[in-house]
Amino acid sequence: MRIKVIGFALGALLVALGFPAKAQQTAKTLRLGILPFDQQRTTENMEALFQELRRLGYVEGQNISIEYRNAEGKVDRLPGLAADLLRSKVDVIVAAATPAALAAKTATSTIPIVFTVVADPIGSGLVASLAQPGGNITGTTNLNADLTGKRLELLKESFPKITTVAVVSNPADQVSIPQLKDLEIAARALRLKLQILEARDPKDFDGVVAALAKKRPGAFTAVTSQMFASQGGKLADIATKNRLPAIFWARAITEAGGLMSYGTNVPDLYRRTAQLVDKILKGTKPADIPVEQPMRFEFVVNLKTAKQIGVTIPPNVLVRADRVIR
Repeated sequence: MRIKVIGFALGALLVALGFPAKAQQTAKTLRLGILPFDQQRTTENMEALFQELRRLGYVEGQNISIEYRNAEGKVDRLPGLAADLLRSKVDVIVAAATPAALAAKTATSTIPIVFTVVADPIGSGLVASLAQPGGNITGTTNLNADLTGKRLELLKESFPKITTVAVVSNPADQVSIPQLKDLEIAARALRLKLQILEARDPKDFDGVVAALAKKRPGAFTAVTSQMFASQGGKLADIATKNRLPAIFWARAITEAGGLMSYGTNVPDLYRRTAQLVDKILKGTKPADIPVEQPMRFEFVVNLKTAKQIGVTIPPNVLVRADRVIR
């Protein structure tokens, strides 16, 4: 009798010890769909997303698989790519930039969506409000639209004598319209005259260059647009070749030769996007997660470009820079 009891106890112990291993082997591999408008996996922003996911315990090839679909800047590709992610039965979709987020929202009302680097989530129709996004979608906003006036202030503070500023805008992009209104308000307060130059396509930049030669503004800037996001280096080059002080929205443009930039710390935004994904995978509904606003901003100055175009950044402005490229 004693032998039977020992045998039963040993068997129960083996089952108990073996159960966690078996459960781990049969645990579902989570599927994360990523839909960027125009961004490779190897960019600093995407790497920040993946690093944060790993920190949170998600290891590609072990407990999570990544379905990556890059539209390569082509809006017409987004609906098909979003539909492809649905066929892949992803658990969550990360949509980077407004066009990608809109395509994902159109494609599904059930699969959770986390958007990122969206300038105006309410105005674009993605969410009802930041506090209560509703539906199956939430995310992070870069507030680029709200920072437009601040950039103009920094430009005027750096170069007090300027009276006119050329502004490149994309009238085909709904994100540009509210930014122009903000710029006009800021310009009146700063006693600046704006010269609006339109560019719907990269081929329109030749017209921008011709207009600059004719109008001869004192400085240069551009509102954010998805088309401009992939043309930041070109915009910086236009300003530099025309020897115009300029300010942009992204650090990458300053690194590519732009004079100054002020905007959201985008890698930090991607890390926080990963945290929202984690919340959803652990059971929180997107509708119950407020849209997060940026907490870190960065002002970058390129002194190489300043020297190239023959301008000096005042010490009181330079000391406030988060990064100076020398």
